[in-house]
Amino acid sequence: MRALRTACAAVAALVLAGCAAESSPPAARPPATEREQDDLVRYAQRVLVDRCLAGQGLDAARKPASREEGRRLQSALFGAGPTELSLTLPTGHTVRAHTDGCLAAARHALYGDQRSWFRAEVTVNNLSAEAAARMRADPAHRAVRVRYTRCLRLGLPNARHGRGR
Repeated sequence: MRALRTACAAVAALVLAGCAAESSPPAARPPATEREQDDLVRYAQRVLVDRCLAGQGLDAARKPASREEGRRLQSALFGAGPTELSLTLPTGHTVRAHTDGCLAAARHALYGDQRSWFRAEVTVNNLSAEAAARMRADPAHRAVRVRYTRCLRLGLPNARHGRGR
């Protein structure tokens, strides 16, 4: 929650800095819902990434003119060289990321500690895969799935709605 507040404050500062050139900026209303907060953070990340790429003479909005420009764009956006961040999930898969590149720079500006952000983001993004793996491994869950599938094949009434008689 503290990271979200920090990110929202950073986004608000970024947005207000962009509005400073206007003679009378509109009154800022803080994002009320979680979705609005997420949208604002995504927008700020996009602005920071676009500025970083523009500083390198690149534009993520248009298709690269050549393979070389495409490689430059990839490296500038996602980083290059060996990956510095790594997390092995309980499923056995390992997720890696760079700490350089425009995307990493934007995340650092918004969240601060890249390692903590990376661990949290990767964990949250993979919760459903972890839950699915645990359900597949659970004998009780497998048994219920077998009974449910059998009911569907036999066409028993209300089986599709989880209601039996």
